[in-house]
Amino acid sequence: MYSERLGHLGSVEPISKDEYRSRQSRIFDHMQDGDLLIICAPLQAHRSNDVHYPYRTSSDLIYLCGWYEMESTLVLSKLQDNAVHLFVQPRDVLSEIWEGRRPGLEGALAEFAIDYAHDFTQQEEKLREMVSMSNRVMMRTGVQPEVDVMVKDAIERRDRPRQQFGNGPTELVDPSGIISEMRLVKSESEISLMRHSAVIAAKSHVVAMENCEPGMYEFQIQGMIEGGFRYGGSSGWAYPSIVGCGDNATILHYTENNDVCEDGEVVLIDAGCEYQGYASDITRSWPVNGKFSPAQKEIYELVLKSQLAAIDECRPGRPFTAPHEAARRVLAQGLIDLGVITQTLEQALDTEEGDLKKWYMHNTGHWLGLDVHDVGIYRPDGEPRALQPGMVLTVEPGLYFGSWRPDVEVPEKYADIGIRIEDDVLVTDGEPEVLSESCPKSIEDLESLIGSRL
Repeated sequence: MYSERLGHLGSVEPISKDEYRSRQSRIFDHMQDGDLLIICAPLQAHRSNDVHYPYRTSSDLIYLCGWYEMESTLVLSKLQDNAVHLFVQPRDVLSEIWEGRRPGLEGALAEFAIDYAHDFTQQEEKLREMVSMSNRVMMRTGVQPEVDVMVKDAIERRDRPRQQFGNGPTELVDPSGIISEMRLVKSESEISLMRHSAVIAAKSHVVAMENCEPGMYEFQIQGMIEGGFRYGGSSGWAYPSIVGCGDNATILHYTENNDVCEDGEVVLIDAGCEYQGYASDITRSWPVNGKFSPAQKEIYELVLKSQLAAIDECRPGRPFTAPHEAARRVLAQGLIDLGVITQTLEQALDTEEGDLKKWYMHNTGHWLGLDVHDVGIYRPDGEPRALQPGMVLTVEPGLYFGSWRPDVEVPEKYADIGIRIEDDVLVTDGEPEVLSESCPKSIEDLESLIGSRL
């Protein structure tokens, strides 16, 4: 099922140590003498009894050194000179027999962009010493509670050394804004990884299209797509997959995925994978039986038209809101033409009284990167941020006619149709690049693919 679509995708080179060093250097440029920047990896979470959730470390930690292992902390120190420290799990044969091999201190120092590797089991002692020598700690709290307490105690301490010599930090600063601004514009290496992530996700969607038929369960379609993610070489899904048939497609974040997909229904699939930490995010909507009904076709063509208009706005210098406004205008005019909205275009677009929001109630996109809803302020000075080359965003307009809703009168013709079309778009110096372009979305392509492998 997967070999033809996903069997020969290969891999992409990981980000180089030189690039990580460049990122660290940019962080040091924002630091003052005496600063200590601490990035804690989250603790492993229990799922039930002695079973844990799959581990995913901090995106900022991945961004600054490429380290994925649990029980770790990254420290950028500007105490005497610029130095990068990483606390890691030491080698432990018994633990490695049960849980897998560890790089250990030697592997971390040899293979990663760091200057010093330390035993995580000795973190409290070593980190306390470093904190006591600092003037200011830069850290996002709430990740490793014991480190929070250590830093808080150091700042609040009023002992003789502080009174006589002024030793110890006096301020705690969140560095998230600095790192977020760096992460917002992707490098060529990051773009290559994101392009590959999008290809894996796109091909996985195609596998589901080819092997779908009425009577399947939503979770069976989910299984085909997520199996494709792993078969294609990704680490798995980037977020819980949405697979909703019929009126389930009108629920924006539907994740139960346990209903039967009936003949005549549209299935909406919002699913993306993660490759070397970088997310893809694709949504496709198509008829389970392989043929759009006239009503489904009308809504689908309108959403696709709005998406193409929004993608065309993903250009340097355009405000981040431009794709959203373009999509809204096309959707509103289209619904007026179909008789769903009886207001004028400007009335329909009004954010308070307009009828468009009855059928289209979310934004048209978000940043994409190491997080599926990636970091970066949308309105840094109160005004929409201007797009620039290297930014990656999703473009995902939709229309939702859930007859289960008590707050609106759904046109019978369009009852229980939910359509969303989403692609991952790179802002370039010229034309926008759709990273997920290998995932079909024209009506002709979809109807030729659905069920074609059965």
